[in-house]
Amino acid sequence: MTDQLTSLVTIFTEFYYWLTVVIMFLIHVGFCMYEVGASRHKNHMHTLMKNTMLIPLVTITFFFFGWWIYFALPNGPGFTGGLVEAPHAVPWSEVMGAHMGGAADAENGWARINGVFWAAFLLFSWTAASIVSGSVIERIRSGAFWILAVAIGSVFWIIDAAWGWHADGWMVQLLGYHDAYASGVIHAIAGGFALGILVVLGPRIGKFAADGTPRNIHPRNPWLVAIGLFLIYTGFWGFYVACNVPMWDVQAGDEVFYSATNIYLGPTTLSAITFNFLMSLSGGLLAGYWISKGDPFWTYSAGLAGIIAASAGNDLYHPIQAMIIAIVGVIFMYKMHGWVERRFKVDDAVGAVAVHGYAGFFGVVIAGFVLWGYPSSPNPDYATINPLGQSVGAIIMFGVLGFLPGWIIALILRGCGILRIPEAVEIAGLDAAVRAEVEADEAAIVEAEKERAAQLG
Repeated sequence: MTDQLTSLVTIFTEFYYWLTVVIMFLIHVGFCMYEVGASRHKNHMHTLMKNTMLIPLVTITFFFFGWWIYFALPNGPGFTGGLVEAPHAVPWSEVMGAHMGGAADAENGWARINGVFWAAFLLFSWTAASIVSGSVIERIRSGAFWILAVAIGSVFWIIDAAWGWHADGWMVQLLGYHDAYASGVIHAIAGGFALGILVVLGPRIGKFAADGTPRNIHPRNPWLVAIGLFLIYTGFWGFYVACNVPMWDVQAGDEVFYSATNIYLGPTTLSAITFNFLMSLSGGLLAGYWISKGDPFWTYSAGLAGIIAASAGNDLYHPIQAMIIAIVGVIFMYKMHGWVERRFKVDDAVGAVAVHGYAGFFGVVIAGFVLWGYPSSPNPDYATINPLGQSVGAIIMFGVLGFLPGWIIALILRGCGILRIPEAVEIAGLDAAVRAEVEADEAAIVEAEKERAAQLG
């Protein structure tokens, strides 16, 4: 960093992403509280630990190969080129650790920001895995879930990010794909992945009556659910901010003009996303309250779904457009959830497939119509945003990189006998062994106290 402007941009960017990571951590706090609140008492500790342990597993695997995937695969399976060299993203790179910069920094620009940028993407990885976690609670084996969490968190979502959430991704170049705040890149793929697992995993015991009518297994702690979702809203502020580059010279000519940009390096402002985040949240809450007849669980979930439905284009939408899209997206996801549940007997314990998958799919498709003809990126040679490109992109995100891998891996795990817990364990509760151990310890302590009292007496 040899001049004051470069120093200011670099240090501000470093701090900016570090702060977004801190805020985004609340997403995972919220997911843990939300899942525990939604599960029954006999499964609380298993639910909590299942989600908690994805943090170290996804973090380590994302360090070793997930970060490299993003930079190495923007050309897809040879659509616009081959593998791209990414020396700063391999785990043995000197900038994958503490580094002050210098001559190497002048060449690649990654020395000071590599860690915070990596961490921002890592928190997206945790989010993708946590979305899946909630849908499969109360009947999946922990080991099976952790395999699936690594697959979605460190492989498949980052492949779709390389393809469609990269300034030079092949989907951006050829399809005009635009997904500024990850309606498809995080939410649709995670929802599709969860649906693929659920088709193989099957419903919880007692979820469906003998005639196939679904029973509503209410959250056992609605207060934890409510607080958890509000924490997720808060963390999504950080999520949105992390999807931006805070300072970038967007002037194509000889002059200099600094602005915040989206992930494609197209100019936007933090005011734009502030308007649209709050308007889409509000539209989602209103629609959720109306369509669910005031059901608290679906009202709070719909607030999140409203944000997700508008996220693909929230860098360019007018706030009223964001609100309307959120309302329509919530109605769509709620109706889809009920239809899929009844028709295919899919037991999505927290509505994650609907809130993230269906709303995210809708968000990507609708952006193609509302933003038809807008530039997908600052590169004038790339395709503009269009309905066909967005629809194909939504299918790739939800189906090709989401549903299919989730379904295939779940089939393999079921074939190995390690996907679902035994029926007796599900009936007794996944925490039964823990309760038995605690009760045995308490009984032993009581006996010891009696013996001690007898000796003293």
